[in-house]
Amino acid sequence: MSNAKLFDPVRLKGVTARNPIVVSPMCQYQSVGGSPTDWHFVHMGRYAVGGAGIVFYEETAVEARGRKTPLCAALFDDGQIPAYKRIADLVRSLGAVPAMQLGHSGGRASERGPLDGRKPLTEKDAELGWQPWEPISSSAVQLRKGSPVPRAMELKEIQAVVQAFADAAVRSLRAGFEIVEIHGAHGYLIQQFLSPLVNRRKDAYGGSLNGRMRFALEISEAVRAVWPADKPLFFRISVLDGKGGLWSLDDSIELAKALKTRGVDLIDCSSGGLSGDSTMPEVPRVPSYHVPYARRIKQATGLPTMAPGFITGARQAEDLLRQGDVDLIGMARELMFHSDWPVHAARELGVEDYLRLFPAEFVPRLQAREEQTRMPKNQPGAPIPSGVSGYL
Repeated sequence: MSNAKLFDPVRLKGVTARNPIVVSPMCQYQSVGGSPTDWHFVHMGRYAVGGAGIVFYEETAVEARGRKTPLCAALFDDGQIPAYKRIADLVRSLGAVPAMQLGHSGGRASERGPLDGRKPLTEKDAELGWQPWEPISSSAVQLRKGSPVPRAMELKEIQAVVQAFADAAVRSLRAGFEIVEIHGAHGYLIQQFLSPLVNRRKDAYGGSLNGRMRFALEISEAVRAVWPADKPLFFRISVLDGKGGLWSLDDSIELAKALKTRGVDLIDCSSGGLSGDSTMPEVPRVPSYHVPYARRIKQATGLPTMAPGFITGARQAEDLLRQGDVDLIGMARELMFHSDWPVHAARELGVEDYLRLFPAEFVPRLQAREEQTRMPKNQPGAPIPSGVSGYL
């Protein structure tokens, strides 16, 4: 047997994953009214079949106006729970832990998807059934050239969105998800409060770092209050905002410390999302590029971390775990390209029973295949029996 840490079970509070390989959330722009479709059933199922330990659903808005596009996921109504439960049940039945990421686009709302260049919705789109809606944010600051200026949220709206996060967490639990992550990164609403680039408020939710963190902390408190104590709560942050968020690693460490006191169990380290004028360098897109930031946050807070970003190799992932830089291996695009990556990684690392990562129905045929390929007559260069024109 291999002693690969990449294939050791991982216990997170009362939840145990078969390995620390995490399928990070990947927006699919295939939802109908915010709810899953057969596309999501296949999309999520292929990662669980491929052997990952934890499979996240895509970023899911906590209210309808929190979606980026009309085709984005959302969980704002009890009537949606059965469709989400179908997804969670499938992932669990295939041996993986179903996880949910909750978020809100804020000022990044009411736009088309990436295949249409993320163009803002217009009244012409309303003729197609895509009615534009009013984006909201911490302040009335345009986030991207050509996009509408969002409306600054009133205090009562802030509290309503905090409650919407808690309500969506309850629905996630009822749907069978076992991990919840709050999405506080990538330029969406929570980061629009954290960053002084966008947050120009003069009340208790703006100004100092403590004021700008208040919205994120209140959401975390509200979700933790309704999320079972024995189930993990993650929080994704943009550790720094590459070209001008004016948000630094030191700020992220302070936020992570405060999140820890609110019951957050793991920091998911990403970067970027906003733009502006700054001397801050961009985060270089090199293998494991978020890991150094995750290491710093882990050292400063004692919290477990995850850091997706060009993790593509089995030994690369194994080394990250052995060095203790991260506790979970977050992957997205590599798994989209190669959803059976965990099985192949296990074979590369010498895990004896690596085929067991597949569903049991796969194993007998694949074991027979391996045995047959090891037979001398099946080795390359072996003569073809007389009268046989090719392989059967």
